[in-house]
Amino acid sequence: MATGRTHRPATRSRGIPEATVARLPLYLRALTALSERSVPTVSSEELATAAGVNSAKLRKDFSYLGSYGTRGVGYDVEYLVYQISRELGLTQDWPVVIVGIGNLGAALANYGGFASRGFRVAALIDADPAMAGRPVAGLPVRHTDELEAIISDNGVSIGVIATPAGAAQQVCDRLVAAGVTSILNFAPTVLSVPDGVDVRKVDLSIELQILAFHEQRKAGEESAAAAAATASPRPDIAPRTGTQPRTAAAAAGRKGPDGDVPAVMPA
Repeated sequence: MATGRTHRPATRSRGIPEATVARLPLYLRALTALSERSVPTVSSEELATAAGVNSAKLRKDFSYLGSYGTRGVGYDVEYLVYQISRELGLTQDWPVVIVGIGNLGAALANYGGFASRGFRVAALIDADPAMAGRPVAGLPVRHTDELEAIISDNGVSIGVIATPAGAAQQVCDRLVAAGVTSILNFAPTVLSVPDGVDVRKVDLSIELQILAFHEQRKAGEESAAAAAATASPRPDIAPRTGTQPRTAAAAAGRKGPDGDVPAVMPA
């Protein structure tokens, strides 16, 4: 997929909103699945459903790319895959370094989706001398002493931090000083970076906490609904029927087949 020249995504210069940029990978994933099934075209409604977004929002997003589809036909799947891949800068090979080869870092190294999405893991780096030379996902782990040389030799501009929180900022500073301008941070801490460096944070504990909030709210709603369904009526209030007057005043003047209906029926 390498183009032989350096290519930066043109999203900022073309004025594509960040919210749209964040949805482009969702569209690409859905389109790639359609392409693998040899689906030639897709409607905006079908693609929006597959990507989990609103169809009107999808059409607006695609208008920033200059893609409007064909009425009655939809969007050409292969062309959209190429168009979005080009916009995201995935038509070339992006070398990536992963720093911190613990359980999470090793799992990331073994993830097979990087290569198919335009990323090549150039090196695995860890501060533990005992890890040096140990193969993980087919690559020998390198020591952090080599970090700057690895970045320079491989032309790395994207770094992944999977270290403990206490080491993340120092690793980040070294990555930035060595020329890395984009960082994916898995460490449970907020990184401070200079202007011109992009950081995306992935915090699994925060995502789980958000899910716990929603689960608690759903449980509360279910409990409230169950309590309302089983609540017995107050014994001092007679159930109202369609033919029963609300008050004595309301009953006055009503007539039945045998004359006036008394406000209070005799016992």
